[in-house]
Amino acid sequence: MHPSSSRMALLQGTQPRLAGKVAAWLSCKQPWCTPGVRANVRRERNPMFPQFFLPLITKAISLFLGDLTAAQSTTIPFDVGVILDYNTGDAKKCNTSMSMALDDFYARNSSYKTRLVLHIRDSQQDIVNAAFMAIDLIENVQVQAIIGPETSGEANFIADLGGKAQVPIVSFSATSPSLSSVLSPFFIRTAYNDSAQVKAIAAIVQAFGWREAVPVYEDTNYGNGIVPYLIDAFQAINTRVPYRSVISPNASDDEILEELYKLMTMQTRVFIVHMLPTLGSRLFLKAKEIGMMTEGYVWIITDGLTNFLSSMDPSVINSMEGVLGVRPHVRRSKKLQSFEVSWKRRFIQENPDMENSDLDIYVLWAYDTAWALAMAAEKVAGVNSSSQQHKLSLNISSVESLQVSKIGLELRQEILNTQFEGLSGEFKLVDGQLQSSIFRIVNVVGSGEKDIGFWTPMNGIFRSLNVNMTETYSSLKDGLRTIIWPGDSTTVPKGWEIPTNEKKLKVGVPVKDGFTDFVNVQWDNTSNSYRVTGYCIDVFDAVMGTLPYSVPYEYIPFAKADHTSAGTYDDMVYQVYLQKYDVVVGDTTIIANRSLYVDFTLPYTGSGVSMVAPIKVDNRKNAWIFLKPLSLDLWLTTAAFFVFTGFVIWVLEHRINEDFRGPRQHQVGMIFWFSFSTMVFSHKEKVVSNLARFILIIWLFVVLILTSSYTASLTSLLTVQQLQPTVTDVQELLQNGENVGYQEGSFVFGLLKQMKFQDSKLKVYTSEDTLNEGLSKGTANGGFAAAFDEIPYLNLFLSKYCSKYTMVGPTYKTDGFGFVFPRGSSLVGDVSRAVLNVTEGDEMIRIEKMWFGDANCPGSSTTVSSGSLTIKSFWGLFLITGFASFSAFLAFLIQFIWTHKHIWRNIDPKATLWERIVIMAEQFDRKDFTCFTFRNQELGRQNTIDATGVASVPMSPTIISQHTTGNFVSYDDQATTSTGTSHPSPSNPISEEISTTIELSNHEIMRPRSAEETYG
Repeated sequence: MHPSSSRMALLQGTQPRLAGKVAAWLSCKQPWCTPGVRANVRRERNPMFPQFFLPLITKAISLFLGDLTAAQSTTIPFDVGVILDYNTGDAKKCNTSMSMALDDFYARNSSYKTRLVLHIRDSQQDIVNAAFMAIDLIENVQVQAIIGPETSGEANFIADLGGKAQVPIVSFSATSPSLSSVLSPFFIRTAYNDSAQVKAIAAIVQAFGWREAVPVYEDTNYGNGIVPYLIDAFQAINTRVPYRSVISPNASDDEILEELYKLMTMQTRVFIVHMLPTLGSRLFLKAKEIGMMTEGYVWIITDGLTNFLSSMDPSVINSMEGVLGVRPHVRRSKKLQSFEVSWKRRFIQENPDMENSDLDIYVLWAYDTAWALAMAAEKVAGVNSSSQQHKLSLNISSVESLQVSKIGLELRQEILNTQFEGLSGEFKLVDGQLQSSIFRIVNVVGSGEKDIGFWTPMNGIFRSLNVNMTETYSSLKDGLRTIIWPGDSTTVPKGWEIPTNEKKLKVGVPVKDGFTDFVNVQWDNTSNSYRVTGYCIDVFDAVMGTLPYSVPYEYIPFAKADHTSAGTYDDMVYQVYLQKYDVVVGDTTIIANRSLYVDFTLPYTGSGVSMVAPIKVDNRKNAWIFLKPLSLDLWLTTAAFFVFTGFVIWVLEHRINEDFRGPRQHQVGMIFWFSFSTMVFSHKEKVVSNLARFILIIWLFVVLILTSSYTASLTSLLTVQQLQPTVTDVQELLQNGENVGYQEGSFVFGLLKQMKFQDSKLKVYTSEDTLNEGLSKGTANGGFAAAFDEIPYLNLFLSKYCSKYTMVGPTYKTDGFGFVFPRGSSLVGDVSRAVLNVTEGDEMIRIEKMWFGDANCPGSSTTVSSGSLTIKSFWGLFLITGFASFSAFLAFLIQFIWTHKHIWRNIDPKATLWERIVIMAEQFDRKDFTCFTFRNQELGRQNTIDATGVASVPMSPTIISQHTTGNFVSYDDQATTSTGTSHPSPSNPISEEISTTIELSNHEIMRPRSAEETYG
């Protein structure tokens, strides 16, 4: 039956029975016995009345209900259940808030048809009782929705009942992430999910650089639900969670103290507390009692405690001095301020015995929840809300007839779609819950709290919201105001301490036979104990001595019962992962595969793996050492460019310069002579052509660089002792099949395998002496041609055998020696900073001198190469001069062909290509009389004739012919001397030109002619 129909029947025909129930309710001492009939009817706070008032009250109720019957004709009651724990003041605050919300809503929307009727039930802090209250509301009262319950544990059970009856369960206080609308579609959370605040907490931890944190939470659905999300947030910022402290809400004081003492024995000093106020208050009182609220500790509380700081006892607040907390930020508006005044006045009137009347976020969420339900109820008004009699498969006889609401699905959807600006901010449900936006970060100081900053998902930590927000996410502690830490300290805690009752750190050290200057472990039979010394040990002692606190430790050799090594360095490092050692100290190299399961400090030695090889015998007395400065390819390239440059200059100068003419053998010699003479700048021939001068300038610069480099290299070879190794690189070892050595137990073995060395070629040495012995023998005698090891070992070796060996080849990068700690150890950061302080100071120099002395091996720290200069150093110079020479040659060739193109055209068409080339070559071999050099010679000759008094007559055709013919091809007169016209032929292409010249000379025999007229 529909609730409104049953209500009308109740009003019209069952007034006596109802009056009796009212009398029974009024005499009941339980808060849940007085359900609200209307939203604006307050619950009776004092149900005890004298018996003689009952008839009068019954009559009054009957008259009142008669008037109510008429009112029902205009409005539709919408029954909503409320399940809260009325033994706490928080439930009473929320009850007042919901009543005010409905008063305000229907005052603003008086025309709405529906009126929410709240049916209140008390869960009495019991999950089973809360479940029976829910069944009673769904089955007997036939409510369409339930507000509550208050705790996550109760909500988890009631959400299942709501899902079976299709009655929305709307909670503003069940914040555990274990509850979701995905698993329980009819569960709606009008509050923030607890997981929303974990990123804000992680941002605080990241801002101060704390590497470890311990969550302390209650063993309930509320406490357990946040832990997976909190750990995920810490993992994202590389913060380790070494322990989880779980405390039962029913734990005694002794049990709380026992857990706190356990926390005191740990190094971690950062604790994240997620509890309800009842347990949280007891925890901090006990922590204060045993000294865990002193300097060095960090306590961060979630909103489960932060939201109730104002309602806690002053003694609890005093014990929480220095605690940090996060809670949702609510923007202060005029509407909120007005509501706060009205709410306090009404709450005090309804609860005069309540001392605390401070507003909290749950009061605002309760107000917005009632408002949202009133809006949703109006939207589904008019729909038949009667419940269908569907039996549910519950094994409880009292709930076998639990009914399914027909409007439940529609009401759920309307609630999820409801949006408005509430008192707590924007009311908008996403995935069945409110979405978080801004969290306020507070610091408990004195008797209250102060704001120190804010956190937003987009911007991170900021000191104030009114600053200019950027899209950059900030996780800097500078974004927070000054913080008062536990112990009334302003010094930021480092987040961990070495407990005073902690055992000594177990420091593992390697046991080895060689290179004992680094680590030397000796068994003392007298004291029946180990004596550990060495360079690495002194460095570690110096580092630990610079820490600002004392850390007790003891050395434990990685040895068997017979005092020999228990394994390789990898085996020893793995013991830290197995927690058999707390630290490993020694000549332990920082490499990638080890860092997968341990953490290293910063290195305290040089890094890298290199090769050492024997030195060759001094070859300065070699007769052919003068060829050593230049490599073979550079010698050949230089010679080729000498010839090429000489040839190009001869081509450019041959037709215009007498110095580059003459017999063939003379001109060939000139090509070699001129080019090679430039090597010592002894060339005496003048260069006439501008192109040739341009080439010569560039070539002389190249020659200058080559000769200077050659001189410097040869000088170095003859004057400086050359520490040349017998091998220079890894490829030479591989090609020659040489043996190579490596130190026993070193990771270098794996490196050599990666270089493709065969196992049969790898030889082991254990000390400096065995390394010297293996290199001295060589591969042929069972030794090895070279050895690979880390640079610190090689430096120590070369300091003893400096004259026999040298370090060669490339350096393979490693990170040097470091101290080994467990993953996530809080000591790593402080020890690394201490390593920097030691290595940058005089203490490191003192330790190195004590163990390694002042020996400095020349050349041991540098790579030795062959010393010969190669073409790679000069290819740029050769490129420049080659390009210049070729360009000049090409330009001359194009100009020559263009100038004599008429000769090419007049050659007999029957002539072959080779005959054509020969004709053009003959033309090239002739002098170019158009050049100023030959014109000046003829003018000088004319001036000589005039000075001797001889008549100025034109030269005979024979002379012209001789000048034209030149003196390279033939000294015979090949020109035509007759005045007749000679026909061009392949053998004499210029006969026509000569004939014309002869005829002109006969006509103008008496007129003096210039040189241009004569030779042009």
